[in-house]
Amino acid sequence: MPETAARTQADVGRYVSDAWRERHFAACDAVYALGAPALAEEDVETSFGTTHVYRYGPTDEAARSRTPVVLVHGAGSCSAMWYPNTPALSSERPVYAIDTPGDPGRSVQRAPIHDPERAAQWLDETLAGLRLDRVHLVGSSYGGWLVLNQAHRRPGRLASVTPLDPGGLEKVGLRFFVWIFAGLFATFAPKAFRPRLAAWLEQPVLVVPELRTMIRTAVRSYRIRRPSPLPLSEEELSTIRTPLYLVLGKRSLLVHPQRQVERVPRLIPGAQAEIISDTGHGPQIDHADEVNRRMLNFMDSVD
Repeated sequence: MPETAARTQADVGRYVSDAWRERHFAACDAVYALGAPALAEEDVETSFGTTHVYRYGPTDEAARSRTPVVLVHGAGSCSAMWYPNTPALSSERPVYAIDTPGDPGRSVQRAPIHDPERAAQWLDETLAGLRLDRVHLVGSSYGGWLVLNQAHRRPGRLASVTPLDPGGLEKVGLRFFVWIFAGLFATFAPKAFRPRLAAWLEQPVLVVPELRTMIRTAVRSYRIRRPSPLPLSEEELSTIRTPLYLVLGKRSLLVHPQRQVERVPRLIPGAQAEIISDTGHGPQIDHADEVNRRMLNFMDSVD
């Protein structure tokens, strides 16, 4: 089915035009250039559309045989958001970064995946298409909901899951949406004011020109047609047996960190949970070196 056919479905994301899509891709490529160079890109066909995947890898032959890491980005973004993490992670393990269908990346959505079972099926089909039988799954924000949902519904391919300040633990509140819109409007602020606004809003996008451009073109070029996912219930969380490492920002506006750092290990046997200070919703960006180290240590302990 051509991409234009997807426009007839109200709950399938799309670009507003070919010209804006190419403009956004150019902005994304500038952000990708800040991270590790991709070894390859691949399109995986699924029941829900074409999933675009970036592959990174270590130069060490022994490291190339280790259990790979799969990265799932947040809503309204694409795999370029992992630029602070791909160098460290891919120096130790193979890394695959997935563009989620329905967000402004290079994947092409043809059917909705916001239903939890369909989301799990899409991700399982993507991993199967990549010929990956065992992976360390890492997800940020909406991607965090996807990895929690996967651990609940389709855990067969998962060596571990690492949700980073994830959705899926609490209902998304008004304070989070206010923060999102405030950060978007702040991208239009004069250059001299951006560092102060970035610190106040904890939005690194404001002081990284490539990120700022990518976010602005994403909003202008792409129409997301997906409702906010509902959180997993305590009964659903308690079914998870995959090793889990939860990372939260101390000043997160998506979840209540202290509540969840106590709740999740109580519900999920063996789960680890930590709060990163001096950050909000983006611990893997604001404190990339520390979070990269902690994630790799956790994966080593699982393997």
